[in-house]
Amino acid sequence: MTKPDITTLGELKAKDYSIKSIKDELRANLLRNIKSNTNSFEGIYGYENSVIPQIERAILSKHNINLLGLRGQAKTKIARLMVNLLDEWIPVVKGSEINDDPFAPISHYAKNLIDEKKDDTPIDWLHRSHRFAEKLATPDVSVADLIGDIDPIKAANQKLSYSDERVLHFGMIPRANRSLFVINELPDLQARIQVSLFNILQEGDVQIRGFQLRMPLDVQFIFTANPEDYTNRGSIVTPLKDRLGSQILTHYPKDIATAKTITQNEAKKQEDLSVDIHMSDVAKDLLEQISFEARDNEYVDANSGVSARLSISAYENLMSTVERRAIANADDNTQVRLSDFTGTIPAIIGKIELLYEGEQSGADQVAMMLLDEAIKSIFINYFPEIKKLEKKEEKKPYDDIIAWFYEGNEVEILDNASDDEYKASLLKMEPLEKLINAHQPELDEQDKFFFMELVLWSLTAFKKLSKHRFTEGYQFKDSLGSYIQGL
Repeated sequence: MTKPDITTLGELKAKDYSIKSIKDELRANLLRNIKSNTNSFEGIYGYENSVIPQIERAILSKHNINLLGLRGQAKTKIARLMVNLLDEWIPVVKGSEINDDPFAPISHYAKNLIDEKKDDTPIDWLHRSHRFAEKLATPDVSVADLIGDIDPIKAANQKLSYSDERVLHFGMIPRANRSLFVINELPDLQARIQVSLFNILQEGDVQIRGFQLRMPLDVQFIFTANPEDYTNRGSIVTPLKDRLGSQILTHYPKDIATAKTITQNEAKKQEDLSVDIHMSDVAKDLLEQISFEARDNEYVDANSGVSARLSISAYENLMSTVERRAIANADDNTQVRLSDFTGTIPAIIGKIELLYEGEQSGADQVAMMLLDEAIKSIFINYFPEIKKLEKKEEKKPYDDIIAWFYEGNEVEILDNASDDEYKASLLKMEPLEKLINAHQPELDEQDKFFFMELVLWSLTAFKKLSKHRFTEGYQFKDSLGSYIQGL
């Protein structure tokens, strides 16, 4: 829809134009989407039967909303997507600082202009993309920032008294009149600043210093908050919380499939890479499993949460690790290796908050531990379980592989090995290839080598083999020989 060509108040009246409040706009457009089975929150996954219905009920109830959840749970993204539920264009008094409704002006400027020009009052049109304002709550945010203050420069230039309404400088909230206004991390806002929001939420008007100013603003408020902030940095004051219509709890993805969809949707597109990279489904599962392991790990602070951005950043790091290796070897195409996952460690470290025991172990060690735990969880979906206690006389699926190493053989997988070198290192283990053919016979050539490496890493994670990291890569050997050499 193009911008309407109506330019005056008289033309607007002639069209019998009807103006709705922002909450009525949201409600009407949401009802239309529900009737037509249109997704109002495109790009949000895993909330279809939990969070989204609650948000839709809040919009239909014309509530201001507080999204409460740990970091990386798409709270801000949801708030930004609500812009799509607004009418595409709305008329405003041209030149107004606060998007005055031509039929119900609230600013001194708009009232005077309409009184003077009547039906010739100039009208402008505001697109919904400009009807969104966002503020991150920080301790230095002031009442003047959010609501407004007296502007002494304006008073001096126009020779006005400080008691004149025209000397006011409007803050972010009045300037967001007829718009969505988001305050992120609400508990970080000082209590006295939260108090200043009471009247806006309850009465829809503002109070600036000593002015007896009645300004019924039309704003849809959306707040976001992290439960961790309630104890670490602040809280939402009770009277403000009481004025919020709906508080909605967000959550992390509940399954690997949803987590994969989020990562693939949010990560930098693979088309940007300079080489063609194949990533098997099991590699994608493994990447997501790291986050699931972190959320349940005893060394990671569960109250802080493990953001979905961990998987997104880890995926980008993984692709860059593979791309760098391929370029160094002049390969136009390659596949993701399990050993490439060591390139995700910086992303993992940057996205987890450790408890005291984790800090003592070291962030990099905890990250490697999470990778090992993820490998163990994924491994049992494709291969027989590796038991800690086994009967000696019983033939186990991995005996031949372990015996191959106990005969003095070892395998080195170098970080920057070419594809030919990498495959040669794995193919020299005949028992390993036989195991893959027996339990995963339908694998294509590219996925086969990832599974071979998965078996090696899993046997080390279950303490059946040893894995040693050296400068250029990994060395796999029998656990007993490594122990004796360590002595």
